[in-house]
Amino acid sequence: MTPLSEILARRIAQTGPINLAEYMAECLLHPEHGYYTTRDPLGVDGDFTTAPEVSQMFGELIGLSLAQSWIDQGSPERIVLAEIGPGRGTLMADALRATAGVAGFHDALSLYLVEASPTLQARQAEALASYRPTWLERAEGLPDDRPLYLVANEFFDALPIRQFTRDGSGWRETQVGLDDGKLVLGLSTPTPMAALTHRLGDTETGDIVEICPAAGPVMAAIARRIVAHGGAGIVIDYGDWRSLGDTFQALAKHEPVDPLAHPGQVDLTAHVDFEALATEAFTEGAAAHMITQQMMLARLGIEQRAERLSKGKADDVVAAVGAAFDRLTSPTEMGTLFKALGIGPDDKHLPAGFSKA
Repeated sequence: MTPLSEILARRIAQTGPINLAEYMAECLLHPEHGYYTTRDPLGVDGDFTTAPEVSQMFGELIGLSLAQSWIDQGSPERIVLAEIGPGRGTLMADALRATAGVAGFHDALSLYLVEASPTLQARQAEALASYRPTWLERAEGLPDDRPLYLVANEFFDALPIRQFTRDGSGWRETQVGLDDGKLVLGLSTPTPMAALTHRLGDTETGDIVEICPAAGPVMAAIARRIVAHGGAGIVIDYGDWRSLGDTFQALAKHEPVDPLAHPGQVDLTAHVDFEALATEAFTEGAAAHMITQQMMLARLGIEQRAERLSKGKADDVVAAVGAAFDRLTSPTEMGTLFKALGIGPDDKHLPAGFSKA
């Protein structure tokens, strides 16, 4: 039992089972025992590795895409450059280094980082000290008076989900309860769910659907700002166009583990429903288009960048660049499991690399 296990067990014993969203929120962000509150989870010595930690190429190409979008929209004089869920600040540091030669871009930007973890804020401060970032706890707090150029890499997968199993015309919600003092998963009694009425036509009894209530307001805030003032957004995560199946999972030391076994001490995630994110963007009047990470990086020139990084280098450097290229783009690695959603004020101004043509 972890300290958070005991807290959750007492709560459930007193008030009854909790849904997965409540469980995830406590496990990830409990003020004393939350996973993100208490540690740096990234890298070889952590529990998972994100694309920016695999290679500098990832952040460089994202930065150049946003800078090109800035140029395409007339190089506005004052912009917000933002990242939500910035990890160690690696992606943004690479993006800023790659765009240092884009005339006027750095002069125009004010850097904002949306981060709830004090531990990770400290790492970001080290990586980005010279850019004097402003930290916010919520994306809804981003300035709403100038163009927004934003990236979110592996942010939405960590937002709490609710999970439902279809039962006839109703839905049974996955809950965390107690059995002989231990945390266990169970299902509620069937009930209609207005939020899932549209899924009755493409699911059948026994199918599992996940929704992320916290994702909608975040995407709406991003899209609203881009529509009102211009800008571009790039969201990268693992998932697909529409939720189907059980994707609730836990990782520790890069390996899957029981998500109930060590509350507060392992990473909890679920696949992202990109259709739901795009729908929020459409509702605000924005354009949005999803492609695979492989396609995004190919369009942005990762092959050429890998060649430049390898040219004239020692064999071990060439091998490392090649391994990173494969991990980011191969269909058997991150290339197709991860998707990228480009958001723009209209179809003509989707981020560079996301054209529908």
